[in-house]
Amino acid sequence: MTKALPKLARAATNPDLAAAFTTHLEETQGQIERIDQAVESTNVKLKRIKCVAMEGLVEEGQEQIEEIEKGPILDAALIAAAQKVEHYEIATYGTLAALAKKLGYTAATQLLLETLKEEKATDEKLTLLAEQEVSKEQAGKKVTS
Repeated sequence: MTKALPKLARAATNPDLAAAFTTHLEETQGQIERIDQAVESTNVKLKRIKCVAMEGLVEEGQEQIEEIEKGPILDAALIAAAQKVEHYEIATYGTLAALAKKLGYTAATQLLLETLKEEKATDEKLTLLAEQEVSKEQAGKKVTS
């Protein structure tokens, strides 16, 4: 995501959406540090592997950037792509936090729950941006009977 979020921010035409992507990039960098802390607190040795599912979601967002003209439609597609990633991350961090709690890793649990909270907040922010865009679109259309 640290490579994808700057691309999403550059592709967005809505300044609030671009700012949301930039803010989430900063959060993501902090989350990486937090994950490292969580792993260290458990004394478990992990091997870093690429997540094929996440790569697919990121690739889908990149394809939309390449295929859709800049503007409100692309912004909506970017929001949808970002929310797919957020939902995947929410599921992952929720599961990891539950597992850490079950295994008695209190410090790791708290770190993972903090990240989960940030991911949920980002998802909510994206939903609000999507709703605002729809409201703008509706306000610009005349209703005729």
